[in-house]
Formats: sequence, C-alpha cells, structure tokens
Amino acid sequence: MPELCLLEVHAHPDDESSKGAGTIARYHAEGVRTVLVTCTGGEEGEILNPAMDRPGVIERLQEIRFEELDRAVAIIGYDELVLLGYRDSGMPGSPANTNPASFAAAPLDDAVGRLVAVIRRTCPQVMVTYPREQAGYPHPDHLRVNEISEAAFDAAGDPSMYPDAGDPWQPLKLYYVTWSARRVIAMHEKYLELGLESPVTEERLARAVDSPDLTVIDVSGFNNVSREALLAHETQVDPSSKFWFGLPPEVMDNLHPFEEYTLARDLTGRGPLEGVEDDLFAGIRASLESR
Repeated sequence: MPELCLLEVHAHPDDESSKGAGTIARYHAEGVRTVLVTCTGGEEGEILNPAMDRPGVIERLQEIRFEELDRAVAIIGYDELVLLGYRDSGMPGSPANTNPASFAAAPLDDAVGRLVAVIRRTCPQVMVTYPREQAGYPHPDHLRVNEISEAAFDAAGDPSMYPDAGDPWQPLKLYYVTWSARRVIAMHEKYLELGLESPVTEERLARAVDSPDLTVIDVSGFNNVSREALLAHETQVDPSSKFWFGLPPEVMDNLHPFEEYTLARDLTGRGPLEGVEDDLFAGIRASLESR
C-alpha cells in the first residue's frame, strides 16, 4: 500500500503543540508519515515565562524559538519539519503587520506557491489547517494559514498551476483543527468539581459551540504529548499557567482523550457519512489497499 502521509500547516512555533499534537503522535505511532509546515519564525512572540525573561533571550528570540520547535517536533513525533520562511506578522493592528517580510504582507501567490511545492514533494493524502472562521483569535498569521492552505489544496493537483513546483499531487481531504466546545466545557467543569477556580472565562464558554459534523480522533495514550511539547516552548509557555497546567497531569490526560476536526474538503468520492468520523484517513485507506 502507498505510504500514508498527513501534513499540518501552522502559523508559529508552539501552535503545533497546542493544536492536534496527540493526533500526530497517534498517527506517527501507527506508521503514518507526518509533516509539519511552520509558516513563520515567531519573532513577535512575547516572553510569557518569567524564568526566560532575562538578558540574552529577547535578543536571539527567533533562534531560541526554532530550538524550542525542534524539541517539540521530536516530542510529538513529526517525521519532517518544513519552515516556510516568513516573518511573524504580530498581533492585529501592530506595525509588524506591514513589514514586507511578514507572512501577512507577503504576496499570496508566493506563499501558496511555497506550500504547493511542499505538498507535491511530500504527497499527503490528508492536510490539516485552521478554519476560515477565526473570530475568537483573528491573528493575521492564522488567517493567512487558512488562505494559503485552501488555495494550495486546490492548486497542488493542477498541472497548470505553479509548474515549477514539482509534479502535481492532489490531497484528498482537508480538515480544520479545532478546540471543541466539549473539551473546553469538560475542563471548566473539572476545575469546579475539584473546588478550583476555572481559568475558562465566561466569554470563552459563550463561544464554545461545536459544529454538528465534527471528526473525533481518540488520542488515548497520547493526551500527554501536547503538555510535554508545550513545555518545550519555554519562552512562550508559562509552566504555571492555570489554563494549560492547572489540573493534575493524571486528571488532564484522562479528562477528554479526544481531538476534534471539521472536514472542509473531501475528494475521496465516498458516499454520505454515517455517524461520527473517527479517522482522518477514512475513505482513503480502503482505496489505497485495493491498488
């Protein structure tokens, strides 16, 4: 059977650890080739860990963030890391948005072409990106990740598009990664059950509404991977953060051992889904095995 490959597109170093890390660890353990595309160097990130707020860190923040990314990639189990080569665009409305080297200011065609070249070289059947709707966190780089991912998904299989980017390859499925409402609510309720103050705000709870067609991946046995990978990002993640680490590890690991996705594109040609999809490669495995 041809090699299964899963490609994820993320904006900054550390995004790969907070979104879908358990899924990657599970599929990597199953023998699926896993590829991470990180679009920026995270130069505009703030130092959120007081222990790292010291001389010599901010001056070489991009270099340090890449070192942190390498450690997280090894923890999660990515087989390949690809740096798309853009500068962090900063938060909405910041001067970094207009830096010509930034991801947000880069010509869309250039960014799509770079991602198309990666897709054609690595040949993923499945791609994972951010959703179109990002009202809760409208970071320019996260919005651009969606834009280039959707465009590259279409262009990669079209021989008339980016002819110098390699032989055409058409991925079959595109997913949006999401922090599901059920995960947020389960965490909030567990804090209250244990008599602890919940770090989940009322505003976050109000936004916790799931799409009815979620794909649910069981990450039992891999739920700790996200925590360990996040801790590798020492400059960006405060190890005393109540949101990420306020619950005991043994509680958090078993609280919600699932990661959720929304299927955005499906070119497998299969019929209507019955029930909840529980495999990003559903509809792909059988067709490959028959070849």
